[in-house]
Amino acid sequence: MDDILWGCIADDFTGASDAASFFKKGGLKTVLCNGIPNENMIFDKDVKAVVIALKIRSAKKDESVREALAALKYLQQKGVRQFYFKYCSTFDSTPEGNIGPVADAILDALGETKSILCPALPENGRTVKMGRLYVNGVPLDKSPMKDHPVNPMWDSEICALMEPQSKYPCINVDVEEMKEEDEEIWNRLNAFEDLNGKYYIVPDYADGDNAKRITELFGSLKFLTGGSGIIEYLAGKSRESGEAEKTENKTKGRALIIAGSCSVATRRQIDKFIAEGGAAFKINPIRLLYEKQTVNDMWNFVKENAGKAVLVYSSDTPENVKYNQRHGAKEISESLEKAMAELAELAVENGYTRIISAGGETSGAIMKKLGFDSYIIGDSVDPGVPVMIPVQNRNLRVVLKSGNFGSDDFFKKAVKMTGI
Repeated sequence: MDDILWGCIADDFTGASDAASFFKKGGLKTVLCNGIPNENMIFDKDVKAVVIALKIRSAKKDESVREALAALKYLQQKGVRQFYFKYCSTFDSTPEGNIGPVADAILDALGETKSILCPALPENGRTVKMGRLYVNGVPLDKSPMKDHPVNPMWDSEICALMEPQSKYPCINVDVEEMKEEDEEIWNRLNAFEDLNGKYYIVPDYADGDNAKRITELFGSLKFLTGGSGIIEYLAGKSRESGEAEKTENKTKGRALIIAGSCSVATRRQIDKFIAEGGAAFKINPIRLLYEKQTVNDMWNFVKENAGKAVLVYSSDTPENVKYNQRHGAKEISESLEKAMAELAELAVENGYTRIISAGGETSGAIMKKLGFDSYIIGDSVDPGVPVMIPVQNRNLRVVLKSGNFGSDDFFKKAVKMTGI
């Protein structure tokens, strides 16, 4: 097997599919693996990027570090040249967050002295200016993400967010500094390293020109971290020749949409789908928890509307989510994930060939239930959201969307793009 140019470790499943879509867009044939593959797994000879989806975004620190290092070891055994740690483009503002511990552990394991923190994804409104992270032009801690039920965003200064998580310091490289000669920039960074030891670089990134410059300056580092925005440029820089092979995005058969994300973007997508006449079933989390509502109720609704794409969702406002969590946040979450995964399994067993899912935890639970562990990456419905083909079932098409991603008409687009 030829060398794999990039090995990517992602902290959740939709983040992994996001990253994989940009490796593909950058011209590299890409395979996404759900969890660390079996050591005996053989990749096609022309695979140039392997993305491993873990479930460590909200896990305990020790568990997250252990899983990430196991994934790193696997990728090293496969002869990977460069490594990428992919996390959410809205970072993680909690002092107990896993971005710092995992990045530190990988940096140490590789024996490297520096990496970048580059969470930006301008195509989805995530930009970095003067070291601060913005969502659609609004500082992270002033955006709707401040009310995220799992990771509320309390600051927008990346260095400040990283400080309680990491044992290493950060240094900003802003847009004006990136206009300087490479040698001048590296002289300053090397001086910082001489004083502080290992460290992270936070480059400004608001547009494609910034991405190209970041790639020129830092794209040869053995280990990089960030969101998916920089990945297309890194893939393009490292591609030796040729393009990723074409994949067939479409398949025959019916589509089921399942949404568990409570993000503003997903709720808008649900509203748009319903407003345009889409068939939709709303899960009541409390009734589900106490078995007053069942998977069979959902499935019966799906069967009644078998002639069209059907949406089943639990997404709700932060106020309603908080209200429901009085019955136990963990219990509610596990109940919803279990039900949605069982519903997806029922659909596939009954001939559905297109599964569209919104929400990282929801998507991870569904894919685990279906038993697929590797996917060929196709084209993207929206930036960061590719069509995926399970290696074990080439007739199936899967679209897994991070909660905050996608245009308002995303569900309609995903159904159209995957169907014949």
